[in-house]
Amino acid sequence: MAGQEKNRISVEIYGQTYKIIGTESPGHMRLVASIVDDKMREINALNPTLDNVQLAVLAAVNTVHEQLKLKEQIEVLEEELKKLKD
Repeated sequence: MAGQEKNRISVEIYGQTYKIIGTESPGHMRLVASIVDDKMREINALNPTLDNVQLAVLAAVNTVHEQLKLKEQIEVLEEELKKLKD
């Protein structure tokens, strides 16, 4: 990351404004914030009694779960591709 220009943007997630700094494009960072906001709102719709911290933790757990499932799918597809090449 050394030497990469950092972008600074403000985003709103679940009614709170956050300043995000990163090397990704502002559009990418806004998309990430939007996905987090959507996930928190989705969880809130199913569990309206949860507080913001609980919503944030459940959003993180759900997101990591989805990431791990996608990683497993990639590994399976890479293995299938390897078999096809051999």
